[in-house]
Amino acid sequence: MRGRLWRATDPSLGEEERQRWVDALMDARRAVAAAKRADDAEAEKTARAAVHEAKVALGERGPVWWNDGAPDYTRKLVENTPYAQ
Repeated sequence: MRGRLWRATDPSLGEEERQRWVDALMDARRAVAAAKRADDAEAEKTARAAVHEAKVALGERGPVWWNDGAPDYTRKLVENTPYAQ
């Protein structure tokens, strides 16, 4: 997205667990949008925490899920990584 790399979902998650967290993530994102529309800062803070929890559970944030020693290039510009070519 916009020339940046983003971490994929942990492929070791079972399909049922992955789907549960994806559903939670989508609910949380909708809650963020609703809180913003309502100009409710506390609800937005709570919803953003739920987004973060789901993204960590999916392996898209937090500790890396791979164990091959490869560095985490999340949020780095593609042009500044070995993937530039």
